[in-house]
Parts: sequence; structure tokens; C-alpha cells
Amino acid sequence: MVKLHAMKPEPAIFDVPDEEHDARRLADALADVAAGRVISHKAMKAWLLSWGTPDELPPPQVGD
Repeated sequence: MVKLHAMKPEPAIFDVPDEEHDARRLADALADVAAGRVISHKAMKAWLLSWGTPDELPPPQVGD
């Protein structure tokens, strides 16, 4: 009889938290919002709903 051993899975990139990186990304995001560097929900929704249609829109830009 052959005895099988379970392989130890490799950790995924999301298994190891990087709190310093996360804090930097959050600070960057909050600075973008404070400076008005955002895309409106309306513009993003219109773009996404246009995917796969003959009248597909270009990606929205900051300020749209």
C-alpha cells in the first residue's frame, strides 16, 4: 500500500498581511479623494454598461 502525504500549500499573496503597504495605499487613496481626483459612480457605471455594445465608451477620466 502506498502512503500519500498531503503537500503543504504555498502561501498566497493575500495570506501574508502587509500592514505598512496597506496603510500607504489607504493614505494615497484618501489624498486622491481630498484633492478631487475621483471618477463619479455615474461615469463609471455608464462605461461598464457600455462594454460589449456597439457604442462602447472610452474609460472615464478623473473628473468625469
